[in-house]
Amino acid sequence: MRQITAWIVILFSCLASAGAADTGNLGNSPRVEKLLRAGKLYLSLEEAIALGIENNLDVEFQRLNLGVAATERLRAQAGGVTRGLNYTLAEAPAGVGGPSSALLISSAAQRALPGATVSTNPLETGALGQIQSNLSLLGNVPLSSGAALPNLDPYVSARTLLQHASAPQTSSNLAGTPNLVTQNFTAGGGFRQSFASGAQVGLNFDNFRQVTNSVRSAYSPYTTSALSLTLTQPLLRGFGLRVNRRYQRIAENERQIVDLLFRQQLINTVYGVTRLYYDFVALLEDLKVKQQTLQLSEKLFTDTRAFVEEGTLASVELARANAQVFSARLDLERSRALFEEQQAVLKNVLTRSGSADPSVRSAEVIPTTPLDPGELPTPKLEELFDIALANRADISQAALQLLNGEISLEGARNAVKPQLDLVASAQNNALAGQANPVAASLDPTYLGGYGSALAQIFRRNYPTYAADIQFDLPLRNRLAQADLARDEIQVRQTGIRLQQLRNQARLEVEDAFIALSRARSAYGAAVEARRFQEESLQVEQAKFEVGASTSYLLVQFQSQVAQARSAEVATRSAVAKARAALARATGTILEQNRISIEAARQGTL
Repeated sequence: MRQITAWIVILFSCLASAGAADTGNLGNSPRVEKLLRAGKLYLSLEEAIALGIENNLDVEFQRLNLGVAATERLRAQAGGVTRGLNYTLAEAPAGVGGPSSALLISSAAQRALPGATVSTNPLETGALGQIQSNLSLLGNVPLSSGAALPNLDPYVSARTLLQHASAPQTSSNLAGTPNLVTQNFTAGGGFRQSFASGAQVGLNFDNFRQVTNSVRSAYSPYTTSALSLTLTQPLLRGFGLRVNRRYQRIAENERQIVDLLFRQQLINTVYGVTRLYYDFVALLEDLKVKQQTLQLSEKLFTDTRAFVEEGTLASVELARANAQVFSARLDLERSRALFEEQQAVLKNVLTRSGSADPSVRSAEVIPTTPLDPGELPTPKLEELFDIALANRADISQAALQLLNGEISLEGARNAVKPQLDLVASAQNNALAGQANPVAASLDPTYLGGYGSALAQIFRRNYPTYAADIQFDLPLRNRLAQADLARDEIQVRQTGIRLQQLRNQARLEVEDAFIALSRARSAYGAAVEARRFQEESLQVEQAKFEVGASTSYLLVQFQSQVAQARSAEVATRSAVAKARAALARATGTILEQNRISIEAARQGTL
């Protein structure tokens, strides 16, 4: 019954994974078509996260990995060793607006080498690459398998043999004939079952029928049958439910681990999509800032040209204004290039086919969620530490890995014990045949057919019993001792790695908390700086219009306003991303975005 249940579990698990993942169809989820309108992809942050969960291939990979736990459990229930899990997770690309290429908040007019602001290849800067992390604490060096496990699946065997033999005799006294001819037929079957205690039971039923021309045989044809039962129970090595079911406990823990790995991949993906989305919105706003700066520069050029034509300004002022126009255009083109590159990265993360889908490739993404600085979190730092240690999936799965290592260590300890087995057997024998017409004498005791032989077996007319104790002691057993010593070291190393993960989690929380506080303060300062710069530009513009200022000074004020506006965009984006980073560090980003793990497993939100 247990094996049937296991098969049903794995079958439905695989069907659910296949239905959710749709491995035969790598097309986009229907949500993409719903969001596409008139060649534009209208995308809120909530919809972007939903698309990432439904279509992102890293999530898809981990979704399929959920079925692996069912196969591990099935192997363990059969008495097999688990094959292990894939602990590799992936992060979303950094993107061109991310850490590898921050927003440039200074104007090209203020830089000595404006040509250096032109975007080149984002692949060279690592903006398109994915970072993969392996959460396995043991790496590529597994623990030893320990003491051999009993195969808990029952076995049924059958055998048959038909033989005709002629054997010349050196003396007719042996068989009463110079040519001994026999016709033999052998048939039998068996059943073997092992148990978690280490015991093995074997039941065998053997039959042998012979027809012979020997005058010395009183029966021809005759049949011998035997029904035997053998029990073998280890008393030291391989003894006990706990040691022989250790991989079943490991498989149960692995089922929880794959759930946690899936959760961690969701966390990585949700955070990555959030970061890329906010970078995209920031680049769009920065593009608008550059367009406004270009408009101011073009107005300055028009006004300057009018004043030069009137003779109120020197012609050199016109050259300065013209240079400002081209500098603003350079900044605009660079901002537009970054915006388009970030748009391509975002589409690739949110779809399965990426740029292979023409409708997605040509669509313009229209973000509908603005950059909202929000408020600082109210919990204290110590409270955030506790939340992170309780909620982070990477730490929870690492703790289960350590527990699995300790369970596996039980098998290594058991393997150093000597082999001591108790073997008990019982056998019922039978003989029945027909009188040999050429035989000299006959004992009528065993006259009869195959039914008589079966009757003798079940009446237990000729029983045989045996009990045996087998002892096997390796004089040094260095192999098992070396495995045990290494496994103990590796389990201790696993504990160290777990503590490092906990320390890293606290560090990430503290760093994210500090970054959020710093970004919030920087945003407040940037808002005030932009306001005062705009006021200063208005004053300088008024002075320029009455001839009390020069285009050179006005260019400087315009550049400072452009820088202040871009700085405000960058700091507002930094606040939004820092808030998401803190949610990720505390392991609460899924709950904050109302992500259902069960719905994510099915691939639909």
